[in-house]
Amino acid sequence: MNSPDSLLFPGSAEDGAAVCSAKGCRSDAVWVLAWNNPKLHTPERRKTWLACDEHREHLSQFLGVRGFLKDVVTLAEWEGRSASDG
Repeated sequence: MNSPDSLLFPGSAEDGAAVCSAKGCRSDAVWVLAWNNPKLHTPERRKTWLACDEHREHLSQFLGVRGFLKDVVTLAEWEGRSASDG
C-alpha cells in the first residue's frame, strides 16, 4: 500500500494538506481513489488520486469506465491502513 507521504501529490498545499486531484480544485481531500492500469501495473499495485466530496463521483466514473478503479475509501481510513501496514 502507499504510505501517507505518497498522498502529498504535486499541487498539494505547501503546509502538507492533501488536496483534491481534480483539475483546478484546491479543496481539501476527503476520499482516496485507489486504481491501477492493468496494462502497466501489476495487479497488487495501487496508484491513488485524492478527491473532495464534490469531485469524488466524477473522478470515480473517469477511472471506472476505463476499468482502473479498485477502491474508494475515506482519507482517514486509507491513512489508518497505511499506518497498520508499516
